[in-house]
Amino acid sequence: MAAEEVDKPTSSLPQYPEMILAAIEALGDKNGSNKTSISKHIESSYGDLPVGHADLLVHHLDKMKRSGELIMVKNNYMKPDPNAPPKRGRGRPPKPKPELPPGVVLSPPRPRGRPPTLKDPAAAAGSRPRGRPPKKARPAVAGQPRGRGRPPKAREEVPVVGLD
Repeated sequence: MAAEEVDKPTSSLPQYPEMILAAIEALGDKNGSNKTSISKHIESSYGDLPVGHADLLVHHLDKMKRSGELIMVKNNYMKPDPNAPPKRGRGRPPKPKPELPPGVVLSPPRPRGRPPTLKDPAAAAGSRPRGRPPKKARPAVAGQPRGRGRPPKAREEVPVVGLD
């Protein structure tokens, strides 16, 4: 046998879902059983468990919870009540649709959103173009081009008196 091959254990262990359901029934707690108590019960009942027992248990508990075989209430797993009404999905339930007599065909529903505008070339010629209008060209000023920012403040020339 090659080292890459992984064979299932040849022991007489039942499948994990069967062991989990048996442990929950044997523990018989009305509030359900947590992961630790299920694991301890399986370890005490079946001696030779695989090396990754904790990971396998978590995997199968999660899988059974998603499939609906178990329900989880406050970190405790329990079997679902067969007489309980099914859980309703999120959101508002859909309105009941009226019964139609046979042979009546409904038109398809109106599409959502704003209806598209018609592209008529004659109508588009008289209308203004969309968006911001382009900037108008400024007349050129003689001298240097304006720099960025605020222009410097104009200074007055003050004559200096009495230095000679």
